Amino acid sequence: MAVEVKQEKQTAETEVPSTMLAARLHGPRDLRIDRVPRPPAPGPGQALLRVTAVGVCGSDLHTYQDARIGDTVVKTPLILGHEFAAVVAAVGPDALDGNFAPLTVGARVAVDPAQPCGRCEMCEQGHPNLCHRLHFCGTYPDPGSLSEYMIMPAHTCFPVPDTVDDAAAALLEPLGVAIHAVDLARIRVADSVAILGAGPIGLYILQLARLSGADPVYAVDQFPWRLELAARYGAIPINFKELDPVQTIKAQTGGRGVDIAMEAAWADHSIQWAAEMARLGGRLVLVGIPGPDRLEMKHSTARRKGLTIRLSRRMKHVYPRAIKLATSGAVDVTGIVSHHFPLEETPQAYAMNEAYRDNVIKVIIDVSK
Repeated sequence: MAVEVKQEKQTAETEVPSTMLAARLHGPRDLRIDRVPRPPAPGPGQALLRVTAVGVCGSDLHTYQDARIGDTVVKTPLILGHEFAAVVAAVGPDALDGNFAPLTVGARVAVDPAQPCGRCEMCEQGHPNLCHRLHFCGTYPDPGSLSEYMIMPAHTCFPVPDTVDDAAAALLEPLGVAIHAVDLARIRVADSVAILGAGPIGLYILQLARLSGADPVYAVDQFPWRLELAARYGAIPINFKELDPVQTIKAQTGGRGVDIAMEAAWADHSIQWAAEMARLGGRLVLVGIPGPDRLEMKHSTARRKGLTIRLSRRMKHVYPRAIKLATSGAVDVTGIVSHHFPLEETPQAYAMNEAYRDNVIKVIIDVSK
């Protein structure tokens, strides 16, 4: 039943500046701090948000490198960023949050960057991540969260308790992506799992796989500092610069392979590796985004094994679960954070992250500090 809210526009703003700072991509690797118009007052069902923290995602780095992601090309300057937390600065009439409760000024919120229409065939079938008319923060032409303020639908905002800090609230988005990927994997107690890529998503998938009872869990990467963290989270680390990951896992499993292989890297040769690691009748979940926008694997590998292959597309209403995991401490949400930068240094943060310098794992842009 719809909740009726007779709510006048609220605001916590006294003096409203006309401009704000934002990090905008003008072309490949051309990220600038620009002064842009501040958003207008929120309309019905909307919220004006003061952004507090933004995570830098691998998909952001794809866009940064090429001024495109997949076949979506950045044609005009675009504000990047989609993993973010904020404080509600103002709300329009009938503004309901993600829990269908009135959204209030001053609330600290984690924000789902996806804005499905709610009315198309896929939305009505319970797959809003596959919406025909999906808008998504930081994917052209929709502006992202690397700005001081932004307007969002109120229903994308999920209030978080004070025990969840701004960085953790921003990281509920990649944690949500990992939850959705693990849902697709259908992990059972004592299933063996290989995770290719020990970046932020891979490290969250690892923690969730362990929570689901998977054992053993292998983590494949090339960076020692990421593999060290994976080992602390309970994985058997494999550095593919030192060992053949496929042969290592075959040896570890007596030639059987793993029940589930999850690709959470850059989706190049790692896809073929994942297929070769999976057992006969195993499951393959693809989470990473390939730079060349091509999916390549040897057909006979997947066919002869009868693999079930699932491609993971963002998430489906998982924020309440992510908040529960963060609040309970069941998942170490901020343990992956290696660097903090202010908004003004976003271009330097992206350049450092792209080059994997300084043992980077996860970068947080502290917008409001």
